Amino acid sequence: MSTPMGKLYLVPAPLDFGCATQTPLTDVLPQGTLAVAARLQHWVCENAKSARAYLKRVNEFHPLPCPIQALQIQELPREVHKKGDHGGTFDARPLLGAALAGHDVGLLSEAGMPAVADPGSSVVRSAHELGIEVVPLVGPVSLLLALAASGLSGQNFAFVGYLPQDAAARTQRIKELEALALKTGQTQLFIETPYRNTALLDALLRTLQPTTRLAVSSGLTLASAHNRSDSARQWKQQTTALDNNTPAVFSIGR
Repeated sequence: MSTPMGKLYLVPAPLDFGCATQTPLTDVLPQGTLAVAARLQHWVCENAKSARAYLKRVNEFHPLPCPIQALQIQELPREVHKKGDHGGTFDARPLLGAALAGHDVGLLSEAGMPAVADPGSSVVRSAHELGIEVVPLVGPVSLLLALAASGLSGQNFAFVGYLPQDAAARTQRIKELEALALKTGQTQLFIETPYRNTALLDALLRTLQPTTRLAVSSGLTLASAHNRSDSARQWKQQTTALDNNTPAVFSIGR
């Protein structure tokens, strides 16, 4: 009789990665999610050091089955970590050997839900190809929290990732997304690395039409969380300073 395969659990992490303050895990993650995370001994993650730090926090509420250093933690390759794996070219099947041997495996990103605006989709795709059951657990997803707080359409929306870093290409992309949002009513969501938050906001305010609505959310789930949704005209009249140490989600629409 063959050994039953393990499952792949998609384990969300709090959104306070890299922030000066941390939110208690029990404020943002249900006990069921923490209990599953605590019992897993095999992991695939972006960064092993970050994963151990997260599991150390989990251990405060649900004791781990072994010392943290004894956990089997595999990192996604650097090129996947830095450039993403949503293109479908990376074969993650070798990372799932533990699941094929009957062990449950956790997939973890540094913040939020793995494979959503973060690496991990290749692992999920490979699990399906190998017949491994995929189980998403409940936890914070910054995109949906920001969308809900934006006042923009939550019935028709698109996440478009990062905008170009080149100023001219970024301006052109903003114009394209704005035209799509105004024509179809589809909310356009995008993100930026924290240290470029201000540059992106400035580009948006220079480019957007006065009546286009712009929403910005940062520090989600933290006590310092910020959400603002207003017309581009109102943003210009009363500009909000953004924290360049905290990731932000930007949304435009009508």
